[in-house]
Amino acid sequence: MTIDLISDWLNISVRSSRLLAAVVVLLLSWVLYLIARHILLKIIDKVVQKTKTHWDDTLRKHRVFRRMILVVPVLTVWFFAYLFPGVQAFLHKICVSLMFVIGIGTFYGVLNTIEEIYGELPVSRERPIKGFIQIFKLILFIFGIIVIVGVLIDKSPIYLLSGLGAMTAVLILVFKDTILSFVASVRVSSNGLIKIGDWISYPQHNADGEVIDMALHSIRIRNWDKTITTIPMHKLLDESFKNWQGMVETGGRRIMRSLNIDMNSVHFLDEEHIEKLAQIRLLKGYIEEKRAEIEAFNQSIEKDDSVVATSRRMTNFGTFRAYIAAYLHSLSTIRQDMTFLVRHLEPTPQGIPLQVYVFTATTEWAMYESIQADIFDHLLAIIPEFDLRIFQNPSGWDWRAGR
Repeated sequence: MTIDLISDWLNISVRSSRLLAAVVVLLLSWVLYLIARHILLKIIDKVVQKTKTHWDDTLRKHRVFRRMILVVPVLTVWFFAYLFPGVQAFLHKICVSLMFVIGIGTFYGVLNTIEEIYGELPVSRERPIKGFIQIFKLILFIFGIIVIVGVLIDKSPIYLLSGLGAMTAVLILVFKDTILSFVASVRVSSNGLIKIGDWISYPQHNADGEVIDMALHSIRIRNWDKTITTIPMHKLLDESFKNWQGMVETGGRRIMRSLNIDMNSVHFLDEEHIEKLAQIRLLKGYIEEKRAEIEAFNQSIEKDDSVVATSRRMTNFGTFRAYIAAYLHSLSTIRQDMTFLVRHLEPTPQGIPLQVYVFTATTEWAMYESIQADIFDHLLAIIPEFDLRIFQNPSGWDWRAGR
């Protein structure tokens, strides 16, 4: 049926026939769309709900089926375009362009489905694909634009792509950050530098927290104060950052803290003080062993009791260091199979740093801080038993007390 036949049959003008045909085609396409949406789509939804597979539910969630039925009204217009010979070619171009748009939108939904399903796999934390999905979407978008423009101007897409080389410099300038971020994303993913859930510190951007998202252009970090920091992906290759995941995976978190001992309080122990310290359960074995070692050494040399330097003696500082080691060995909250040091550092104007370098048996932040605090609370409280003093700059209370 043509417009002329409609005009003769209804006995109306050709212009009125064209207008009536246009209205009928639009109404028909709308009715078919409603049928597809409210009947066909519901049938698809029921089938999806009854299946045991998960991927079809994810496709439905990302509106893949809903986007596909948009083809129905477009195909209806394309099929009846012959009724309008003057604009038939133009209508065909519009319909083909719209089908490309619908196809791209549908494929976007499929890519989102792939990303979500992959994100549920354990490997996704180590090898996220969000950046690759985004770059693929970008390529698909650019390709779609070229094809649609080619259809509208009646030129082959190959012809348009051949002219794209002349725009390479402009494209590199426009998409510089995208290109850099894509390269960075590939390197980060392939080398396993960062994955979702890692704890990283990035001082240059005041970021310290958990990685919650890795996209093409940026990485998002939820800081421990619950703020969100967004960092350009390519910055990860330009600047240094610290990934704490290795610490988390080993199950031990380092304690590296020092007590500054006043050097003037360090001295040899007399026998009375040694006997007093020997009553401490953790020191009993150490003192017995040390006494035997010192006595054996002193008997092997000619010593003069009137000269201190002619013999070996126990010091309060060394005994305190031994006590700290024994105390830490007695704690179940300290890893005994990892680096374990109680050491002196180089003396400073603020005293002699006595450093504790051990690992806790947990990496959980609150527990770690609690364990560390308990250890140093105890050491600060017991240090007077060794006749040692912590170095501390004078405060207002010291001046008022005349110290």
